[in-house]
Amino acid sequence: MSGHETSEKPIILEVDNLSIAYKTRKGLVPAVKDVSFKIRQGETVGVAGESGCGKSTIAFAIVNFLGTNGLITGGRIVFEGRELVGRSQRELNRLRGDRISMVYQDPMAALNPSVNVGEQLSEVVVCHRKVSKTEAWERSIEMLDKVHMPDPQSVMTRYTHQLSGGQQQRIVIAMAMLNHPSLLIMDEPTTALDVTVEAAVLDIVEDLKSEYKTGILFISHNLGVVARVSDRLCVMYAGQLVERGPIVNIFNRPLHPYTIGLMRCVPRLGTDKAGSRLMPIRGRVPPPNKRPDDACVFAPRCDFADDACSASRPYLIQADEDHSVRCFHWEKLDRKIASALEKVPKSDIESAKMPRQNELLLNLENLKVYYEQESKSLKSLFGLEEPQYVKAVDDISLNVSRGKTLGIVGESGCGKSTLVKGIIGLEEITEGDMEFLSLDIAQPVIRRDMSVIRDIQMVFQNPDATLNPAFTVGSQIARPRKRFSKISAGDLREEVYRLLKAVRLGPSYYDRYPRQLSGGEKQRVGIARALASRPDLVICDEPVSALDVSVQAAVLNLLLEIQKVFGTTLIFIAHDLSVVRFFSDDVAVMYLGRIVEIGPAETIYAPPYHPYTEALLSAAPIPDPEAEQKHIRLEGNVPSALNPPDGCRFHTRCPRRDMLPDNGLICERRTPPWQMVSENHRILCHIPVETLMQIDSVIRKKAG
Repeated sequence: MSGHETSEKPIILEVDNLSIAYKTRKGLVPAVKDVSFKIRQGETVGVAGESGCGKSTIAFAIVNFLGTNGLITGGRIVFEGRELVGRSQRELNRLRGDRISMVYQDPMAALNPSVNVGEQLSEVVVCHRKVSKTEAWERSIEMLDKVHMPDPQSVMTRYTHQLSGGQQQRIVIAMAMLNHPSLLIMDEPTTALDVTVEAAVLDIVEDLKSEYKTGILFISHNLGVVARVSDRLCVMYAGQLVERGPIVNIFNRPLHPYTIGLMRCVPRLGTDKAGSRLMPIRGRVPPPNKRPDDACVFAPRCDFADDACSASRPYLIQADEDHSVRCFHWEKLDRKIASALEKVPKSDIESAKMPRQNELLLNLENLKVYYEQESKSLKSLFGLEEPQYVKAVDDISLNVSRGKTLGIVGESGCGKSTLVKGIIGLEEITEGDMEFLSLDIAQPVIRRDMSVIRDIQMVFQNPDATLNPAFTVGSQIARPRKRFSKISAGDLREEVYRLLKAVRLGPSYYDRYPRQLSGGEKQRVGIARALASRPDLVICDEPVSALDVSVQAAVLNLLLEIQKVFGTTLIFIAHDLSVVRFFSDDVAVMYLGRIVEIGPAETIYAPPYHPYTEALLSAAPIPDPEAEQKHIRLEGNVPSALNPPDGCRFHTRCPRRDMLPDNGLICERRTPPWQMVSENHRILCHIPVETLMQIDSVIRKKAG
């Protein structure tokens, strides 16, 4: 959408010099200062920035959900020509859910688990429209159909716990769009979703926006998602708008040092650790009570700051037609910043890392992890019914060499986490062989030798769930070191200091408690604790998925440096394909308990692809609004691992079956063979490799 086309459309929402504060015991604490933007009919305005920048606060101010201690201290919010600030609760209630709707990050927070889906949807229509319950019910079914919900009549009678996360989010979107609102606010609506479900949800949003001409305020920390859906972008930092303009302009020519910093934190889908380096922004977003009124709030983290930045506060300046920036030096830095963005710093990993080793560290052969499904039938009580098993991991063979990183990708429910829990000994192996340094480790952790437990450690996704709030950081890092070796108290403290320094925290963190740390600092403590026993293998299960892009970049750099210095072998699970491509030497693609493609990272991301890999790449959000991706969307959900399909497990959703005779009838009847693409790259598929090689690349740059 061009800026000219957008400017002719009527303005739905105008936020003008909006300031928001919260009442505390020490007085008013400003959270948002002088924010201005407009949303026009049928336009999506993205809002990006780190946690604590005020993105959600603005969204809640628009619908007056700031809580009892939050208040608007200045500015205007004009919706469809009417001022919202100061309006009564009754007037706002008539607008909310009708002319203004909101989609939250967690659909379960917006859905009532004790009421079925149909009643919740119908209530939205009945509340704002004078229609019968029967008509409201029919409208709800129609809207579920528009958000591509399979079997909408049946879904209307279900409860939220009977639906997947993607289905729950579709219901929330259907609920928000039932009354055809003028403004839709979406606050991180796809953060918790698989990449394939995320792509489908974003497609639905685009379709509904086109049909109903709805203006959208889209909040996300994911620059790839923002680039895909937005027409215009507002970059927030510490409660202030630091850059605003058309999405293509900002991605091609960012003018603020913070914007360029965000972009250099994100790995591009084609980059790897040998050819590029992530550049995290140092420091962190200051809390609201420590933000200066008379200086540039970004100056302490800015590489271009000078005395002028500390002497006064910059204002939003019109740098170009429809492109504004809050920076004193934007003209001087314009060419310098653009050049810095184009020239991605080369990594020193390749030249400084340990020589590539072929020593086999971990070897899995025909590994299976099955869970027995409990049955409540009378036959099972008397032993007359055959037990059923959830085949979470089903016949997986792979190996990992010392000093390398294996990335594992796939949708939720494909068996990634179960596989690594089996490797570390938290899940019992049903069948198959597993060797670590030629030792048999196909038994639970409780029966393993202490040396094996010491040499295999894990970094979990949520550090809050693995750090004990009652113990200091130092004591939690010291525990595994003390557990696995004899060491004096003095040497133990020095060892913990060394580990804290290795993860860029320092000795001052020794006596702190987890509640005193940020999310990124907690994850670093988790990494330090995993390294305390000096393991040969560290398993990382979604270690950066919940982190801001700058913290994510810092943690990834830290893991790479640790691998370079200590020669640590890593298994890395993540749903972000760009991160996996950047970080991994080899990649395994999993689907429904099996590996369908495995090989060096550079070969997995280029044709020939397994059809499932191709679909994952097609769905991955790319931080480039001018990138063109194939539009491949998988139909339906991942089948149940309790009763997986016969033949090729992917055949029920495969978009490439028509490349085989009889529309791929063989896929339903026979398990596909492994096909070798190269010495280390293999694909589990009936479609010949020669045919797969004819498929175009998923991603290409738009012409011109």
